[in-house]
Amino acid sequence: MRRIHKIKTKQPVKEIISDEMIERLRDNCRCSRDLAMIDLLYSTGIRVGELVGLNISDIDFEERECVVYGKGDKERRVYFDAKAKVHLKEYIDARTDNLQNYRNSRTDTNPALFVTLDSPYERLKISGVEIRVRELGRKLNIEKIHPHKFRRTMATRAIDKGMPIEQVQKILGHS
Repeated sequence: MRRIHKIKTKQPVKEIISDEMIERLRDNCRCSRDLAMIDLLYSTGIRVGELVGLNISDIDFEERECVVYGKGDKERRVYFDAKAKVHLKEYIDARTDNLQNYRNSRTDTNPALFVTLDSPYERLKISGVEIRVRELGRKLNIEKIHPHKFRRTMATRAIDKGMPIEQVQKILGHS
């Protein structure tokens, strides 16, 4: 058995989302919810399950951070960028403004951050986020786009910009 060597298999390098793709996705969002969702996924690298579990009360706009509950009910803080802050604020504020365009306004009392576009405004599910991201990608002819790709992209960008791998590990919630 000692003489048998491990078989080396080639693992293809997984693609990340380019800056151009992100801008195209942002430009083609038809509602403030989708824009806020994409920016939050892109800037924080949170899992889609953590995204749908977020409540409005979990977000601190002053510190630009939010508390997420990851795998194994582990709690951690993640930080979002200025673009995500602006789009999140617009989305949450539209909820109380009762605008003419119902697709951009929320008039519900659901504590969830991301809810369905139509009444009765239920908490968005993982599959709802995945379907929405894929629809946006399909509309723009972007192949194989899914919520986890945002997570991988954030981690890759952080490492490329010189962040220590231990810090990236901590942000992603890996032990």
